[in-house]
Amino acid sequence: MPSAKEQIAKVLQDQPDDRSYDEILRELAFARMVERGLADSDAGKTISHEEMGRRIKTWQK
Repeated sequence: MPSAKEQIAKVLQDQPDDRSYDEILRELAFARMVERGLADSDAGKTISHEEMGRRIKTWQK
């Protein structure tokens, strides 16, 4: 597993030169969220599609 510094460097290297500071920060945050989501999935910390639907409905009230 690459270090955090190596992962950040990879995301930065993959960005076009004209990216703004905010766009780069969004990409870094997105990469971290994906990493955490995959770790949760590997650990069995998931919910069903139906349960997610129920939770979303509660947000709309």
